[in-house]
Amino acid sequence: MCRYKRAFRLNIGKCKAISYSRRPELNTNYSISCVTVENIENMKDLGVTFDNRLKFDKHINNKINTAYQMLGIVKRNFIYLTPDSFVVLYKAMIRSNLEYAVSVLNPPHQSLIEKLEKVQKRVTKLVINVKLGYITL
Repeated sequence: MCRYKRAFRLNIGKCKAISYSRRPELNTNYSISCVTVENIENMKDLGVTFDNRLKFDKHINNKINTAYQMLGIVKRNFIYLTPDSFVVLYKAMIRSNLEYAVSVLNPPHQSLIEKLEKVQKRVTKLVINVKLGYITL
């Protein structure tokens, strides 16, 4: 029987719990006002996706996908670009996205490093095509 009085009201349905550990099999149940809080494996906070092992793989993959989407927008909508205007668009739309929360973008796996570099290579190809006067992939 729960006898706690709430000092302020929480929407318990929106409350989640995440435990950071190297051993995710340790499962601790938390409760608020005698209601068990749902355990989750990852959460997004201030644009950074945290998982319960602090690997940031999902965050990096999300950033790479967003960078490709922005690159597609630049490619489709700005056909006749000067190299200077392309650089401005690149820095504003793609690079800023990749550099957000750069402190967590130190991937331990070679495959994630290669994925990040692949975005840069694709942009480099576009810069060469902009100098030639057309954009193709």
